[in-house]
Amino acid sequence: MRAWIIIAVLTSCVAHAAPAEKDAVALAEKGAQFVRAHGKAEMIARINSKDPEFNQGALYLAMRDMQGITIAHPTTALIGKNLLDVPDADGKLFRQEMVALANGVGHGWVDYKFRNPETGRVEAKRTYVLRVGDVALEAGIYKH
Repeated sequence: MRAWIIIAVLTSCVAHAAPAEKDAVALAEKGAQFVRAHGKAEMIARINSKDPEFNQGALYLAMRDMQGITIAHPTTALIGKNLLDVPDADGKLFRQEMVALANGVGHGWVDYKFRNPETGRVEAKRTYVLRVGDVALEAGIYKH
């Protein structure tokens, strides 16, 4: 009986583990495949509607154009805004870094601070940026 309780607790912990870097990369790549198969407009609609396929709480997909305008985000107040000159809590212009990365090698990681939708607190975040055509998909994890 005791062994079953331990297994149940461990299984529960694994099921609720915080997303890892591999999860962010996988979500961005899944989004890229979706864009190629269904088009950018459908991906925008899915992201903005918080489709659970692309929004899993603290791990979600966002989309930015190559000039820095947010064109899809689960936080709809950010849509249509160019926030390149708005720094994080430490003064880092992380969105400029994301756009430069997308316009350069086309993929990679950016570290910064951002409000975690699950905790409501500003926390360290690491986002994977992946260029697909004329947009960049972004999927990040909070570092604990």
